[in-house]
Amino acid sequence: MKNHSRYLLALVLPVLLASCSANQKDKEKKDTARMPVYVLTHKDTVLQKAYVADIQAMRNVEVRSRLKGFLENIFVDEGKPVRKGQVLFKVNDQEYRVALAKAKAALSNAMADAVATRLEVDRVKMLVDKKVISASELDVAKSKLAADQARIQEERANVQSAENHIAYTTIRAPFDGIIDRIPLKAGSLIDEGTLLTSISDISSVYAYFSFPENEYLQYQRTKNKLKQESNDSPVKLVLADGSSYAYSGNIETIEGEIEQNTGSIDLRAKFPNPNKLLRHGASGKIYISSEVDDAVMVPQKSVFDVQDKSFVYIVGPGNKLHMQSFEPLTRVSHYYIVRSGLKAGDRILYEGTQNVRDGMVIKPFVKAKSDAVAVR
Repeated sequence: MKNHSRYLLALVLPVLLASCSANQKDKEKKDTARMPVYVLTHKDTVLQKAYVADIQAMRNVEVRSRLKGFLENIFVDEGKPVRKGQVLFKVNDQEYRVALAKAKAALSNAMADAVATRLEVDRVKMLVDKKVISASELDVAKSKLAADQARIQEERANVQSAENHIAYTTIRAPFDGIIDRIPLKAGSLIDEGTLLTSISDISSVYAYFSFPENEYLQYQRTKNKLKQESNDSPVKLVLADGSSYAYSGNIETIEGEIEQNTGSIDLRAKFPNPNKLLRHGASGKIYISSEVDDAVMVPQKSVFDVQDKSFVYIVGPGNKLHMQSFEPLTRVSHYYIVRSGLKAGDRILYEGTQNVRDGMVIKPFVKAKSDAVAVR
């Protein structure tokens, strides 16, 4: 009986084992997840980078008093536009008019003395010709005449100086612009050099910013590729509130030296400002486009971070997943541009990284192939 049972068990056991193995394989096959895969390729793309910019007026000058006195009148208000030559301030000129009158009187005296001396020279010359007096007397008279003529020149200079002082009491705008803060009030006593206000010409503005050396070289290569012979490269300005400025600008100048301490080089872009929106001292960001050849671009949703490092899941042989770190160059829209760690042809998990693990086998299907991304 026992032998008969053993015989039956020997016949049935292989069948049971084969059945279990088949069921397990079917179960594993059913459990294998169908996941989207993204195939990396090389593409040329346009990269747009932002640089902090300091916005300055084309001209911004301090308006200061050139003499001492009482500030008699203020003819403008803060923040208002002015035209070249427009009167801004008036300093009391009474004492300067007195000084001018004195200078003119002194000039008249000097001229009268010179006339008298000229007559004396003529008289002495006549006596010398008649041998009445010696020639040395004539030399003395001529020397006095020369001194009187020099005095006339001095007094004329004093008159001119007094007239200039009176002119300085009327302070005018040096150019068309916008008036800044006026710290003083009418009636204030001011000294020579006292700051009255500042004036800015903001018909156009300059935006100053800096490139790191490596990005400067990349910019120059892009410019040469586009065959731009000058520095007139169009750039975009984003204002402090995040809005885009309506007018594009051009890079006008690049400094001749790279700053040794920072490894950067300064540039200047010029923007039109017809609506006077941009003011001296404002800030913003300059956006510049540069080409990146043969870029490998990874969708943002394919990337996950572990201890400040970026990873993706590579789909390897047998459709098995394994974690792969990479170094991103920068982010453009919803993509990372790869600096190192990944290459064209790699198959990566497109999405669902939180639902898989390293070594897991999947059923891949191609979600998309990378396309060139240009940020405008």
